[in-house]
Amino acid sequence: MNNRPARPPSRPNPAGPKRFEHTKKPPLRVQTTTLWEYPSQHYGEGMQGDQRYVGATPSYVIWNMIQRYTRAGDLVIDPFCGSGTTLDVAKDTGRRARGFDLVPYRSDIEKADARKLPVESNSAQLVFLDPPYGDHIDYSDDPRCIGKLSAYDPAYFREMDKALRECARVLAPGGHLGVYVCDYFEKKKGFAPVGFGLFNSMANYLEIVDVVSVVRHNKSLEKGNFHKAAEEQNFFLRGFNYLFIGRKPAR
Repeated sequence: MNNRPARPPSRPNPAGPKRFEHTKKPPLRVQTTTLWEYPSQHYGEGMQGDQRYVGATPSYVIWNMIQRYTRAGDLVIDPFCGSGTTLDVAKDTGRRARGFDLVPYRSDIEKADARKLPVESNSAQLVFLDPPYGDHIDYSDDPRCIGKLSAYDPAYFREMDKALRECARVLAPGGHLGVYVCDYFEKKKGFAPVGFGLFNSMANYLEIVDVVSVVRHNKSLEKGNFHKAAEEQNFFLRGFNYLFIGRKPAR
């Protein structure tokens, strides 16, 4: 008879399985479903954009958009260029690109407001947007910065509508727009459905092609205390980003 005391049941890691265990990145390939996942912010051996930049876009998302909707030599526009990820991916894939920001992070990013781009109408095959979706990140001291507007303030959606209308203007007929954005939540204020607000604006100017969910590989999601708080206080952590894809009508 075994008299050893029973082992207490193991407690599962509230954060779930580690997302950053793999050191080798998988090969890049075009995503074929509407659920996208890639275990790293950057593809390949190098880095696209700057991983130190808060809110940097996963470069494989831009790579997939460029591969699907452009050809070599086409013009790609990024009105919220951040650390320049779109410019680097466009260079890797043989596309022309122009990136804009109110506060350029590096010398090849042009200073401009997303609501008034210095770009000819009907000239770009792809516009990619990773806009601010609330005032939780301080992007700049420029008072015009949309990132200073709260996701709970209707003014945010009015200003983003202007930016989306400008994107439609610079797109060539048949060109595509990708909007990469996340909803927002604060415990005291509740849920802010940013994605649906921008989707509605986008649908005013473009034909909707599809809606993609992109799994978030945010290191904060690995923290057990975050998951413990979400369970105990009965709220959800943001586990995915929307990628809304639209097309400018051919006529």
